[in-house]
Amino acid sequence: MSSTISSSKNAPKAAAEPRPGSATVPVAEDNDMIRAAAKVTRDLNAPRPVIYWADFLLSLAVGYGSLAGAIFSQSPWLVLLFGLIAILALYRAGSFIHELTHVRRNSLPGFHFAWNLLFGVPMLIPSFMYEGIHSIHHRTKKYGTIEDPEYLPLALMKPWSVPLFVIVAALAPVALLFRYAILSPLSAVIPPLRKLVVERYSGLIINPDFRRKPPEGDLKRRWLACEIGASIWSIALLAMVATGVIPLRAFVIFLVVMSGSVVLNQIRTLVAHLWENDGHEMSVTAQYLDSVNVPPPGTLPALWAPVGLRYHALHHLLPGVPYHNLGEAHRRLAAELPAGSNFYRADHDSLWALIMGLVRGSAARN
Repeated sequence: MSSTISSSKNAPKAAAEPRPGSATVPVAEDNDMIRAAAKVTRDLNAPRPVIYWADFLLSLAVGYGSLAGAIFSQSPWLVLLFGLIAILALYRAGSFIHELTHVRRNSLPGFHFAWNLLFGVPMLIPSFMYEGIHSIHHRTKKYGTIEDPEYLPLALMKPWSVPLFVIVAALAPVALLFRYAILSPLSAVIPPLRKLVVERYSGLIINPDFRRKPPEGDLKRRWLACEIGASIWSIALLAMVATGVIPLRAFVIFLVVMSGSVVLNQIRTLVAHLWENDGHEMSVTAQYLDSVNVPPPGTLPALWAPVGLRYHALHHLLPGVPYHNLGEAHRRLAAELPAGSNFYRADHDSLWALIMGLVRGSAARN
């Protein structure tokens, strides 16, 4: 999966520049870029509900329809074809969990509830596992530090950390079933276990040292409702498989599709940042340069980085811009900023080039 970029005819190649590593290569704020970003995107901050609903529901229909096609098909080739389509479509539907953490509920009435009802609970990834977690990743003084739940200095770790990072994700469906079918009900009556479940097993995190705090206020209520729903569903699912109501073959296909979607997201996460920070606080510009854009004209990033995730660096610069406006924001900034701007240094060529760069960098440092 790769694509060539050309966001501006004057844009320099990002790979030719030394990368920031906060402690070793401090990066001062690029105030011109930050001011330009705020100026040219003032009218792009409002989400358009019709786009959210249409995109999510269509992705969901294709995903569940293809999953059914894989389950009921007898031909191995059709099972494979439908399975791949289901993985991509459900991955896109699931990617809206990222938008849920940034868009105010009153801007998209009913969308948070519908996402959890139709996807989050059935796929055992309710939104509370991201809400209250992802916002920490966007705090200027938390990004890339030991307090960031979504950051690991992979570029500074052993080379085997990169493949292990992806392989572990393949086991997520089994881990989620265990979390909701076993740990949830047990933790309801065992307080020490509940503390462990909340701290360690209630967030989509990659930093093993992060400990989540108990939820408060409205999040606590929503968390409880979603967790009860996911627990009932997971217990019912396992019971139906055990009694033969759901054939084992269908259950295995469901798990494989779930695993495929999670692995694809993990690969995308692997190249969302350069992972070069060693735990120190970083300037906003350094955080931007440690993040990744893979803009058009390439088309494949629309599959492996959907719902605006191909503009991940720009999202860190403009977290309030909804996914459907990030492309326009990138175009406006490319037209506004000169060729030497730091803006272009976050634009990269391909998924494969980013992965290989991460592996080579990790090997060189170790």
